[in-house]
Amino acid sequence: MSLFDPHVERHLIADDGEVIIDEVRKHWASNVFAALEMAAAVPVLLLLAWLPSQLYWVPFFLALFLVLHGGWRILGRRMDRFVITNMRVFRVHGILSQRIATMPIARILDISVHVPILGRIFNYGHFIFESAAQDQGLREIRFVAAPNQRGLTIQRVIQRAGLRGGGARPTTEERRSEPARISRERAERARAEQAALDERARAREEWDREQYARGGRDAGGAREPITEPVPVQATAPQGHQGWLSTYEQRQSAARAGESSTEPDGARDHNDTAEMPWWRSSN
Repeated sequence: MSLFDPHVERHLIADDGEVIIDEVRKHWASNVFAALEMAAAVPVLLLLAWLPSQLYWVPFFLALFLVLHGGWRILGRRMDRFVITNMRVFRVHGILSQRIATMPIARILDISVHVPILGRIFNYGHFIFESAAQDQGLREIRFVAAPNQRGLTIQRVIQRAGLRGGGARPTTEERRSEPARISRERAERARAEQAALDERARAREEWDREQYARGGRDAGGAREPITEPVPVQATAPQGHQGWLSTYEQRQSAARAGESSTEPDGARDHNDTAEMPWWRSSN
């Protein structure tokens, strides 16, 4: 019946993508005492057989009260919902006037699950929330069906939200596509490095071409192009090796290339020492 449904979807923040992970109803064990209260109306009505007719109204109204009160309690349990979403947990309860208690996922510090002996038999338990706030509007949720599974659901939501270290766990599709993603990233990185090397080589070629166009002169403080060193002749000219006789000429032959680079005026003025013996007589 829509009249006795809390309509929890009206309280979702649909604009921000909030969705319901689990909607928890009260376990049927929470209605046991209410059902026993309604059942107690039957023996109360049996009192009519022993009471005088003037007192019939007493057991009648007492039985009516027990039925109405028990039915109200059952309806209240039906209207009490505990909702787990991807952003928060909240509780909606109330028949005529509704009350909502909300706790964001980020403020949940600890969840205690208490399962009594009967709860282990009939599969229900109680949740106790510990949050960062001192005054909590949502602390204890009683008669939760399948408490262990619901506790794991809340822990899974907290883990996916990245609040317990490690962030959200990857899905099966993400784990399968991880090697392909790593290969793509490596290929993109290699292409980027190769492009950077090509750009650097191109810039070097342009710089060398510009330097060679300027004739190797460094006008703006740029470094000169690298050139190969020119070997220096370390011996005297071949035509004069047989005619070195003076001390000055022997010294110049010992020095690397001095005899080849000296101007003509720097030679010894005694030219007769270089002349052969058959020309010295003339």
